[in-house]
Amino acid sequence: MSGIIGYGVYIPVYRIKSGDIAKVWGEDAERITGGLGIIEKAVGGVDEDTASIAVEAARNAILRAAIKPTDLGAIYVGSESHPYAVKPTATIVAEAIGATPNLTAADLEFACKAGTAGLQMVLAMSEMKMIKYGMAIGADTAQGRPGDALEYSAASGGAAFIAGPTDESIAVLNDTFSFTTDTPDFWRRQGADYPSHGGRFTGKPAYFRHVLGATQGLLEKTGTKISDYDYVVFHQPNGKFPIEAGRKLGVPIEKLKAGLLTPMIGNTYSGASPLGLAAVLDEAKTGQKILVTSFGSGAGSDSFAFTVTDRIEAGRGRALKTRDFIERKKYIDYATYIKYRRKIKV
Repeated sequence: MSGIIGYGVYIPVYRIKSGDIAKVWGEDAERITGGLGIIEKAVGGVDEDTASIAVEAARNAILRAAIKPTDLGAIYVGSESHPYAVKPTATIVAEAIGATPNLTAADLEFACKAGTAGLQMVLAMSEMKMIKYGMAIGADTAQGRPGDALEYSAASGGAAFIAGPTDESIAVLNDTFSFTTDTPDFWRRQGADYPSHGGRFTGKPAYFRHVLGATQGLLEKTGTKISDYDYVVFHQPNGKFPIEAGRKLGVPIEKLKAGLLTPMIGNTYSGASPLGLAAVLDEAKTGQKILVTSFGSGAGSDSFAFTVTDRIEAGRGRALKTRDFIERKKYIDYATYIKYRRKIKV
């Protein structure tokens, strides 16, 4: 099998509190914060987009993997906020990190699970020896219409993972399983500035059906139980859904804590479950097992089982950890926030 040989993250420094957004729209700040389980969210700066976030995460992944960018045979960037409608983000990343032109590169889009779809691809390509190393990135500067419920959660950030041979891996892939249906709970038409969503429809028939379906499918496929895993990471559109999914599957809250980042940085869409996985890798020990399940509206989930190897400690100090980025923050007000996110339309 193949595995992860390096990873890196990037979270913008700017933050806005959920309560500050609520006050602008005359909402009860405590009710909003408590209802979503989100205290504050990360906001990309005026000069930050999915491409710049992906580049920074990629550079950190290269540092941890201790390989040359020219060794990469594939780069895939998953996002629902690519800077161009027609012009790949992946080629921007490849050029910025100094990769060779002798690679395959593409952008992926499947709402919030595009990053994990890319991870499946590069892990498989490495396993088949089509490439030695491949990079998958999940990154977003998520959109939310002013005044819409999404505005309280839609955040900015991303994570990059480098897949490679088992003998170089910090976490070996045991198996993966996906669960996919045509469930239109969330969408954004071509040319639209902001997405639309089906309100409560996004819960039971979308998020929970797919996250539980993929996780249960992986457990059955691998012949494992939740008790076999030391860490569990679920996609986190808010602070409550992953905890509820864990309750339904019998996951103790202690196994979710390390990867549950949304309360502190918001929903980074394609970066959400990858960032959770990165936070777990920041502290996991040799031999521990990690279960990760993403979710993307439209709708589908990818579930992964990893086992941490004795190489995990070697690269940790080569780049900032996820919590380092979370703790590095500068608060902004709502006016600055809408300026940075270009929500003022003229």
